[in-house]
Amino acid sequence: MSSAANAKPVLQGVKIRPRKGVQKATAKFEPTVFRDAFISVLAAAAPGNLDEISVKLDAAGNTLEYRRYAETLFEILIAGRLLAPGGTFLEDGTPASPFSIFQAQDDLASIRKHVDVFHKLMRRYKYLQRGFEDTLMNLLQYINKFTPEDTNKLAMATGLFCSSGLATLNVLSVLFKEHLVKEGLSLQFVTTVFKTYLIDQNVDQFGLNLYKAGMSDRLLDFFPPNKRDEDSFARHFEAEDMKQLVTFQNKKQLILRKESVVENVKTLLEEGKIPECLTYLKAQIKESGLGEPEFIPLVWTGMMASVDWGTRSDQIDNQILKQVQQYSKLLAAFCTSPKTEIALMQTIQVNFYEDARFIKQFRAVSQLLYKNDVLSESAILYWAEKGSKTQGRTVFMKQMEPFIHWLKNASDEEDDSEDEE
Repeated sequence: MSSAANAKPVLQGVKIRPRKGVQKATAKFEPTVFRDAFISVLAAAAPGNLDEISVKLDAAGNTLEYRRYAETLFEILIAGRLLAPGGTFLEDGTPASPFSIFQAQDDLASIRKHVDVFHKLMRRYKYLQRGFEDTLMNLLQYINKFTPEDTNKLAMATGLFCSSGLATLNVLSVLFKEHLVKEGLSLQFVTTVFKTYLIDQNVDQFGLNLYKAGMSDRLLDFFPPNKRDEDSFARHFEAEDMKQLVTFQNKKQLILRKESVVENVKTLLEEGKIPECLTYLKAQIKESGLGEPEFIPLVWTGMMASVDWGTRSDQIDNQILKQVQQYSKLLAAFCTSPKTEIALMQTIQVNFYEDARFIKQFRAVSQLLYKNDVLSESAILYWAEKGSKTQGRTVFMKQMEPFIHWLKNASDEEDDSEDEE
């Protein structure tokens, strides 16, 4: 059979139009064409009339391909021009956009009004959010290419973008680049960002968003290597009138130090290095400036974490008493006042209440610590009367009743003996 006989019929004189989505997908990518059309939209508004610009941007989204050219769109709205490879501006004779962050006045009030245009645009076209953040990150890595004035405007705008939720603080991660940090540009930029951010948000919200961005432990990395220490951090931000940020950083560093102490105690005790652990802890309590009542919970937590606990309750009961006996001298070294002793008891109380494996051993552990001179009679009695208002009070008070009763009777007998003498 010939191939002609197998040929399928073809409609003659009929032009089949491709679907709209196919047309867009195969269309040539022409950012400069989009730029020219987009700038003409901005130029059609009355100069300085930001409300009219917002209206025209809203309407233009129906005809211009905002989704496809999101990067081009935001480069124009932020910098006023397109970026060439390497961060320089594309120079092809096209005038800058009449509206951009770089065209704003170099003051917060003007920048805030310009940022509001971004809010209105992205409320209308929510799909632009991802493209906006990507473009902002791309621009930030080239702050060394911009004028100091434009860089300052961009920093204020970035602070407002982040504090209002248009972008996350993760955009600042590009500023960890070595050449920007070394020249001090990163620190200068984020200082303005943070100062602007904290005008609208409190430092706790700031800290939460830093954590979400994976940057809560990296603030010092914005500092040049020769200034990457806590003293330099404090001097810099206090001079910038941001003492709340210094306080936040100090708290964060203290948390990190505490976590480090717990982890190191765990490791040293797992390796059976009790003398080395004692030496390490003495150095840490001195360096950290922590008082014993704040420090003793770290020792206890590290001690408990170092044990490979069994699965049966009888195994666990034996293990906990064995560990307390073994490490009593270590605990006693940092438990030299009634206040610290009470702090230790409260730490154990919370630990045992939250971990049901140990809950029945509170009295036995307390008695052993008393026997080994870690806890004093006065501290235990104070705990029973006034100091046990933490988790599990009812449960542990009931457990401790026989021991408390014994201590009180022993104390009374001693008093009677002294009176007779």
